[in-house]
Amino acid sequence: MTTVAYQGEPGSNSATAAHALYPACAELPCTGFEQALDAVTLGDADVAVIPVDNSAAGRVADVHHLLPESGLYIVAEYFLAIRFDLMGVPGATLDQVECVRSHVHALGQCRKLLREGGWRTLVSDDTAGAAREVAELGDPRHAALAPPAAAGLYGLDVLRAEVEDDPDNTTRFVVLSRDPAFATDPGQPTMTSVFFSVRNIPSALYKALGGFASSGVNLTKIESYQIGAGLGASRFYVEIEGHPDEQRLALALDELRFFSSEVRVLGVYPAHPHRTTG
Repeated sequence: MTTVAYQGEPGSNSATAAHALYPACAELPCTGFEQALDAVTLGDADVAVIPVDNSAAGRVADVHHLLPESGLYIVAEYFLAIRFDLMGVPGATLDQVECVRSHVHALGQCRKLLREGGWRTLVSDDTAGAAREVAELGDPRHAALAPPAAAGLYGLDVLRAEVEDDPDNTTRFVVLSRDPAFATDPGQPTMTSVFFSVRNIPSALYKALGGFASSGVNLTKIESYQIGAGLGASRFYVEIEGHPDEQRLALALDELRFFSSEVRVLGVYPAHPHRTTG
């Protein structure tokens, strides 16, 4: 049985993604992203399922700083449609609600409902954790914005279903493992994740990325990092369409290495079907 670490509590979106990827998995809920990654590093879990981007809220804070330093490899990606229900204790009604609890991102993704209700909001560490808190309080004045699975798990009633602002709200997760498990078929749609540091010379980033343009390789993401308080060269995380064994990507990576002081391939994994159908 595969043990999957994730940040959050049972019933969270991360738990839903974990079970979609590994239906018979054993869950290892963690209080933070770093703890989930450490669980894999230490062998307490086989993989970690971590959110990296949301279509409404943007990138998930801290994750992109943790990935390069974790020593783990990205072996898969998964896109999860995000759904939130407003839920309260059994027998509660909308008219009784005075306060809504949830993770800060969930509150930001359900603004229309919150404006309509005019309710006070409280930030919880996790969406499913907010549902658990409401269940423990047993107070009909408190409700939670949480994934649908949390209602049954914590014995709550759904007061309003699918209250997210954007029906296309989607979060992208990555699966991290101690072993690289790079995709082996260059003929299939593949993503390559790379971390690199440019040399501290003028136009270094322009030159480092020039090979992707001249080879016709598409970058779907580029994130920059300034490490420490110094003014040294920046570090970057990029996601690339293609497999390193394809000639055009191999040439682009060769040029990247020439203008960089460090290049690390963090993962070569199958592209999720959402990229072509979403």
